[in-house]
Amino acid sequence: MSLNPHPTSGPSAGSPTAMQVSPLSDPRPIDVASWARGSHFEHYLTQSPCTYALTTELDVSRLNRRIKETGAKTYAAHIWALTTVINRHDEFRTTLTEQGHPAVWSELHAAFTIFNPDSETFSSVWTPHHLDFSCFQQEMIETSRRYQRSTTLFPQPDRPPNTFDVSSMPWTSFTGFTLHLEGGYRHLLPIITIGQSVERLDGLRLPMAIQLHHATADGFHASRLINEVQALFDDPTWLED
Repeated sequence: MSLNPHPTSGPSAGSPTAMQVSPLSDPRPIDVASWARGSHFEHYLTQSPCTYALTTELDVSRLNRRIKETGAKTYAAHIWALTTVINRHDEFRTTLTEQGHPAVWSELHAAFTIFNPDSETFSSVWTPHHLDFSCFQQEMIETSRRYQRSTTLFPQPDRPPNTFDVSSMPWTSFTGFTLHLEGGYRHLLPIITIGQSVERLDGLRLPMAIQLHHATADGFHASRLINEVQALFDDPTWLED
């Protein structure tokens, strides 16, 4: 997991199928007074600051079979599905402005970890999200190759502020995972950690930990995120040959 200093701007993606890096008009301010969630937001942000982590196992049996058929990259498939679902819902794109006011990004892009086996360190890099999986996967592969030997935490100079963090621990599975962040009560965007898939009696399972802020997302919203990602894994027709 890595939280970055979030520079204020970045280049837009060149492909017409890419979700563009947000313009300076982003994020869109939220009027707390008229917001249905306004009282919940104020309570869990200021009166009783609260973040929480939820760990689950997703069934990736069908997804992995399709990955083997198409030659797709597993890590790219996981990140594309997560980003696709996160971009459907405002609660996962809500952030705090520099003035401390809530606002919603029009879209988020995944900042993901890549491992350097020589130095045994990781770097956090990002790729613009694409609605088309094959385009996203290609850019993710190119980005990973470009920075795979980096020994710095944030090697890209152009990382935009509208990114959320995804970390991978492919060496082990887990049934519980929690982050303890200094200043984490002001971090509203989701943080996702995925582990090594494990065979269960009912299929291949992928451990996934979700760190959320209670000011923006309740158990209902966390469950929706999990269920919609599972639906994409169950029907992986978005993977192309």
